[in-house]
Amino acid sequence: MKCKEASPVLVIRVGDAFCKACFREYFVHKFRAMLGKNRAIFPGEKVLLALSGGPASSSMLQQVQEGLSRETAKKLRFIPGVVFVDEGAVCGQSVAEREETLLQMEAILRASGFPYHLARLEEVFDLPSSILQRMTPGPTGPRHSYKEAVEGFIRQRRQEEGGVRETLAVLSMRDVHGAEGLAQPPAPAHTEELLRLFGSLKTLTAKEDLLQTLRTHLILHTARAQGYSKVMMGDSCTRLAVKLLTNLSLGRGASLAMDTGFSDDRHGDVVVVRPMREYSAKEIAFYNRLFGVPTVFTPALDTKALEKASIHRVIERFLYGLQAEFPSTVSTVYRTGEKLSATPGDAGLALGAPEPERCQLCLCPLDTAVEEGSALQAILVSEQLSHKRLPAASPAGTGGCLGAEAQSSGCCCRNTTAPGADSRADFLPLLCYGCRLTIKDAICLGSLPSYIHSEVERRNCRAAMKREIQEFLLEDEAVNRAGES
Repeated sequence: MKCKEASPVLVIRVGDAFCKACFREYFVHKFRAMLGKNRAIFPGEKVLLALSGGPASSSMLQQVQEGLSRETAKKLRFIPGVVFVDEGAVCGQSVAEREETLLQMEAILRASGFPYHLARLEEVFDLPSSILQRMTPGPTGPRHSYKEAVEGFIRQRRQEEGGVRETLAVLSMRDVHGAEGLAQPPAPAHTEELLRLFGSLKTLTAKEDLLQTLRTHLILHTARAQGYSKVMMGDSCTRLAVKLLTNLSLGRGASLAMDTGFSDDRHGDVVVVRPMREYSAKEIAFYNRLFGVPTVFTPALDTKALEKASIHRVIERFLYGLQAEFPSTVSTVYRTGEKLSATPGDAGLALGAPEPERCQLCLCPLDTAVEEGSALQAILVSEQLSHKRLPAASPAGTGGCLGAEAQSSGCCCRNTTAPGADSRADFLPLLCYGCRLTIKDAICLGSLPSYIHSEVERRNCRAAMKREIQEFLLEDEAVNRAGES
């Protein structure tokens, strides 16, 4: 359909036939156009690529490699690094299988020439509580326009003998040695804690949601520790369409714009971008097949699970079934999601309003304010009428665990005064509606990583201090009025 000369090798959509050369040009142009249109990445910025080994993220890595190697004016101008998170402990992999996966990933990362970081999911138990706090964005970006940043970067490149490639070589040698240390086997105690944590969740839906949250925290910590200001995720159009409907079903409608949009700035100093969001799963699969992009298969939580094992699985099956009959289904859902704007909390913040209260786990603005006649109020009333609400004495008596279920599963909570034994009454008000559903599904809260409990304690202490100050001011005002009278 482009060159009108070569024979086609694939058909993307009805009537869109491409030869191999034209398909490559089309694929590369779409990636560069996505970055150029949004202008979210400034020249010279350090960008961390989150690699899972799957088709989309592997294709994203290939695009960045080719973009940096081009000797044209359109070459990419940022400094990339790559991170891979090993989740094999919760996905049923043995120690030998996990090591084999890491060896395969390390071979791909070394071949890329980029600095890389290998992390284990068990490392979430060593994260600082600051990972749950929104940091102030750095000076990169807002001080200058994108055009000024590009011109300044080009002038700097002309003055220097070296370029991005030399910088990458230095960073690669330094960070590769650090990555080898990170690839050491995790502590058995942390692996047991991780398995206990996921074992305390009763449904696969809650496990998938918690896994995504912990993975995000670990990637964010890596970005902050290594000085990256952007993180690239390999979410494709197909995956985002499924994610949009899944999040709606999980009560995360208030944060859809951040969860599925091109950029997500909820963390402040580190912005998540999704440059692969215009590609369908079919386009990515054909590109990887035609041009030999290496991938590594790693099992997920829902691998070999039943068709209706989780909400994500049901939505995925439903959407793929419609896509087979109606080829525009995924693109229609995706385009609908594109029309979503920022949440009211973020919009108010942009206008100079006070910082909104954010969820303890996902850092989205809290959406749990109960308004008269709202859908949330109807849900809460329905829960009360159907007696699904937790008994008031349960959190205080068991430190946030569900009584007999917690005892039978070997719960680690003893009482509310023990470290990390936060009651649900203290924890749930700090969460958005979607995260509340995940935590309510947990039998035991004591299995959560310590950085989450530390942040809960900090926020509760801050709230208590705020209440005391308000009470003091009210008492002082009452005394002054009494003196005047």
